[in-house]
Amino acid sequence: MKSTGITRKVDELGRIVLPIELRRTLDIMEKDPIEIYVDGNSIVLKKYQLSCVFCGNPENLTPFKEKYVCIDCMSNLKTV
Repeated sequence: MKSTGITRKVDELGRIVLPIELRRTLDIMEKDPIEIYVDGNSIVLKKYQLSCVFCGNPENLTPFKEKYVCIDCMSNLKTV
C-alpha cells in the first residue's frame, strides 16, 4: 500500500471525509457505493463494482439469487 500522507479525524458519528483529490483520482462520485474491507489492522475502502461472484469479471453479468455470474462462468457451470 502507498501512503498519501493525508490524515482525517473521525467525527462524532464515525464519519471521515475523503479528500477531493482522492475522489477525482479514483473516480468516486457523490452517492457511489464503497466497499469496506479489513486487512489485519488496516481498513481498506474500494469503489464498489458489480462483478462475477466466481471470477471477478465485471462484464456480461447475469443476476442469479442476488449474486452476479458472467457468461463464461455460467457456461462452465452448465458443463459441470
